[in-house]
Amino acid sequence: MTTTPVPVTSPNDLLTGAEWNSAQVAELFRLAAEIKARPADYREALAGRFIALILEKPSLRTSVTFQVGMLSMGGAAIVLDHTVSRLGDRETIPDVARNLSRWVQGIVARVFEQRKLDELAQYASIPVINALSDQFHPCQAYADFFTLAEKFGSLRGLKLAYVGDGNNVCHSLLIVGALVGAEIRIGTPKGYEPSPEIVSAARRAANGSGAQFHLCHSADEAVAGAQAVYTDVWASMGQEDEANVRQKTFAPYQVNARLMGKAAPDAVFLHCLPAHRGGEVTDEVMDAPYSAVFDQAENRLHAQKAILLMLLR
Repeated sequence: MTTTPVPVTSPNDLLTGAEWNSAQVAELFRLAAEIKARPADYREALAGRFIALILEKPSLRTSVTFQVGMLSMGGAAIVLDHTVSRLGDRETIPDVARNLSRWVQGIVARVFEQRKLDELAQYASIPVINALSDQFHPCQAYADFFTLAEKFGSLRGLKLAYVGDGNNVCHSLLIVGALVGAEIRIGTPKGYEPSPEIVSAARRAANGSGAQFHLCHSADEAVAGAQAVYTDVWASMGQEDEANVRQKTFAPYQVNARLMGKAAPDAVFLHCLPAHRGGEVTDEVMDAPYSAVFDQAENRLHAQKAILLMLLR
């Protein structure tokens, strides 16, 4: 498998999720809980502030939650649709970054390639937030662990099993899981493991948090006794030509009632959405009382509002 370099990042940006330390992540969750409980208290928190929301990929949760988040705090989001003309095609990314820095207070970008985010951050004089790339999905992972904190209280030692493709979501769960001291278990087919460089970066990010990591090639082994079972689509956007091969390779990693039965009695099911029902997860799991997928989706709003406040205020 190809290696994945881990970008050098600034605490003024959110490119990988590793920019903040454990104390800052705890403050993020405290702030997100406060915003969720008392949204009216933050009605003017970002008054007069604007973000540019760059979308290279179609979006439901990212687009709606960032726009609603800014509007509900007195600011606004300017949507730049790059689903047809990719970022950097019409004008260089450094020039885009320099222009936007003169008009708005932050850039939120959902892109195909992490290098585009890194380049935006290099040339922008304002915060850049990764709303999804091929390597990382930090906003999702922060919302996920915020959801787990609501359900289980302490995250230290919490057992989270991720099964399927070692993709961007998997990478961000490793990074954020390291910061909160969780026990992360990854079960993937051979050849689809998370990047070794990102696993190493997660181990470094743990830095005394008590986080543990276990990588294997068995869904049953990963899920055994887990308090949270997480999966994602088997073929992400841009991998459609691999869909048939991946369907066969990942079939043993489907999250169904049998696999959930291996988890802890109080386990929850997580998925970043959109889900391919009947593919990586069955209807009986998606719609079960223990499914927290729509809690995660709601918490994208609250966690991202906290991120925006921490970076833009």
